[in-house]
Amino acid sequence: MDLILIGILGVVFLLVLLAFGVPIAFAMAFTGVVGLWVVEGPSPTMAHAALIPWEHGRDFIFVAVPLFVLMGQLFYHAGLASDLYEGLRKWVGRVPGGMAISSVLACGGFGAVTGSSIATVATMGTIVMPEMRRFKYDSRLATGALAASGTLGILIPPSLIFIFYGVMTETSIGALFIAGIIPGVITALMFSSIILIRCLLNPALGPKGPPASWRERMTAVGRLGPVTGLFFLIIGGIYAGIFTPTEAAGVGCAGVLVAALLQRKLSLKAMRDALKGTTLISAMIFAIIVGGYMVARFLAVTGLTNALVDIIIAAEFGRVGFLILLILLYFVLGAMLDVFGMLVLTIPFILPVVNELGIDPVWFGVFVVIMAELALITPPIGANVFVMRRVAPDVPMEEIFRGVFPFVIGELVVLTLLIMFPDLALWLVYRMG
Repeated sequence: MDLILIGILGVVFLLVLLAFGVPIAFAMAFTGVVGLWVVEGPSPTMAHAALIPWEHGRDFIFVAVPLFVLMGQLFYHAGLASDLYEGLRKWVGRVPGGMAISSVLACGGFGAVTGSSIATVATMGTIVMPEMRRFKYDSRLATGALAASGTLGILIPPSLIFIFYGVMTETSIGALFIAGIIPGVITALMFSSIILIRCLLNPALGPKGPPASWRERMTAVGRLGPVTGLFFLIIGGIYAGIFTPTEAAGVGCAGVLVAALLQRKLSLKAMRDALKGTTLISAMIFAIIVGGYMVARFLAVTGLTNALVDIIIAAEFGRVGFLILLILLYFVLGAMLDVFGMLVLTIPFILPVVNELGIDPVWFGVFVVIMAELALITPPIGANVFVMRRVAPDVPMEEIFRGVFPFVIGELVVLTLLIMFPDLALWLVYRMG
């Protein structure tokens, strides 16, 4: 049988497994093992199965993954996330839709600590939804804003997706972190503007929050101290060339511990819960990494990767046409896969085309992460929407998806700006130490 046909059948088999609900890590690993067994035989397959976890699992940069996860878990379980939201609400709560805008900014701040979109939605949703219900916010606006704002967790650095992409493509993770700052800020401002405009046009959607005196606002600044200090410590250290991303993750964990101890919010239970959550999330990520490399190795052996690259290059789409094609592709894949699965399945195929077209791999990393954000909030899967549904079980799924729609349009506008003006992502990178 033709090797490329075997590769195509392997992809179909993988999609069938995913359709039956097999977890992405196991589906990819099983497809890779079976495919390599068919193509190369049992002995080489067992060698791949043994060497891939060893080869990629001992990569030093992956030490940053559990450390950044631990940093976010400590921040949450020590109660610093609620302080972050309360501090922001004192300042912007009185504008129309102020509580929803506060949730956008808080999601951005929490994302700068946890690096995970789903964790951001789950954490901030639990904190903010009771407040917005108390002030009679429109459920569609409230849930949509939270589900969409959670995507900032994987764009504003540090980001686990940037680490994952950087390892797969051998791109500087420090540069990727810095490249995500301006697009992340633009996205947060875009979401906040959407909320403000809608609430100015229809004040019933998001009533003003309780007033706060200037004394209360100045006191609230102290609540913003931990996340602000951590952001400048980690990203400033990377930007200045003082830390590598792995070293910055360790420094960040130490910073959260110190902040929690100073505020007397660190307990044995918080430590235990944080370590448990870190273990589960890190194990899931590493399983996806190993499974992804297995299926990528199988597709490379069949020659399907090179064949697809040749077809795309021969079509002469050009830079913009190629990116539009990818936008459509990621919308389709987002209906079936999580973010890590999308990257594992696509990057081996499209990276050679990216290099051929002269697209900067750092800029492309930001593009891919924004597309992953869109996949997290668009139907039929929309992982962030499912998490939001668990936080607000009284709001139907279709209502949350409708609430998210204006933010999807806003994200597409940000993506268009990024394609038109690549320096939005690269300007800070060019000035790194």
